[in-house]
Amino acid sequence: MLIRLAALFGFLSVALGAFGAHALEGTLTTEGQDWWHTATLYALPHAAAALAAGLSGRGGNIVRGGWLLLVGALIFSATLYAMALGAPRWLGAVTPIGGIGMLVGWALIALGAAKNP
Repeated sequence: MLIRLAALFGFLSVALGAFGAHALEGTLTTEGQDWWHTATLYALPHAAAALAAGLSGRGGNIVRGGWLLLVGALIFSATLYAMALGAPRWLGAVTPIGGIGMLVGWALIALGAAKNP
C-alpha cells in the first residue's frame, strides 16, 4: 500500500507542479507562487523517499518512517497548495504538523537503518 500511495503522490506532485507553472501562471500572487513552489519542492522528494522505504523490504521503522514522510508531506503540501489558491491563512498553522511528520519519518528511517544496517 505504501508503494502504491507513494507512487500516486509522486505522480500528483509532478502534475501539480506543472499545473502551477503553466495553468496558474499569472493568476497566483507572488506569495501564492512561493507557496506552490515550496509545496512541490517538498512533495516530490518525500514521495520518492517513501517509495524507497516501501521498496526496501526492510519493514519496521523504515516503513513506518516512509508512511510518516508521505503523510507529513501530504499535510505540508496540501495546506500550502490550498493557501495559494485562496484558502484561509490559518491553514498555515497546520503546515508545521506536516513538517514534524516528515522530520519524524526521517528519524525513524535512520533508526531503522542503524538497527539493521
